[in-house]
Amino acid sequence: MFDLEKYSRQIEIFGVEGQEKIARASALVVGAGGLGSAVIQYLASAGIGRLGIVDGDIVEKSNLQRQTIHAGNLGMNKAESAGLFVKKLNPEVEVEIYPFEISPSNAKKLIEQFDVIIGCPDSFRVRYILNDTCFLLKKPFVHSAVYAFEGEISTFLGSPCYRCYLPKMSQIGGRAIIGAVAGLFGCLQALEAIKLITGYGEILKGKILRLDTSTMSFFEFELKKSEKCLVCNGKLEDIFEENYFGDCEIRRLK
Repeated sequence: MFDLEKYSRQIEIFGVEGQEKIARASALVVGAGGLGSAVIQYLASAGIGRLGIVDGDIVEKSNLQRQTIHAGNLGMNKAESAGLFVKKLNPEVEVEIYPFEISPSNAKKLIEQFDVIIGCPDSFRVRYILNDTCFLLKKPFVHSAVYAFEGEISTFLGSPCYRCYLPKMSQIGGRAIIGAVAGLFGCLQALEAIKLITGYGEILKGKILRLDTSTMSFFEFELKKSEKCLVCNGKLEDIFEENYFGDCEIRRLK
């Protein structure tokens, strides 16, 4: 049984039953960087039952401007550093560490073990791997991407999928980022995961929410299933390495 006092403020919102759902649920966070730091922190503090963390990078000095959970852990693998943070923050959470990159060869084996998949990578390649695998396994994929003062978020569950939005890799983006922007969108991803788990509220399925924090301008638009999408139309039968090179356009279907 979980600690009623610890979670009392959120129990006031969705009740003991909602907290029980969180305690029984599992989430896989792919990427323990700027977005992932906030997701990991707030899912752990919310009392998620099992938390998987995937990241093959090590903590560098330039990360600490936004990846706040890694304080004092320079040179350590990010997944392992994040695991230490979770154990200190909430020992009730079962943490599973995967100190390597997700790839076409391991994605299905990892993702099938978890209820909710939260994508926090800094590469389009990983986003496409997550999208395609989650679609095939019927798992919700909570997506976010950030750049400078801007960010976007959506939850993909069935159709439409991420490839309906971007069939192949965009050339837009870069490494510049305000730390608070990554934290903000990571918090929004954690909220989407909590809503998925508890059934409380409305998720961003079929919608892309964008925010320019330099002007606090919100922009939301509907995303519809693309008739040309090889994933949504059931043409893609498995995860193949050939589909995640170059611009990540689908080249092999079976």
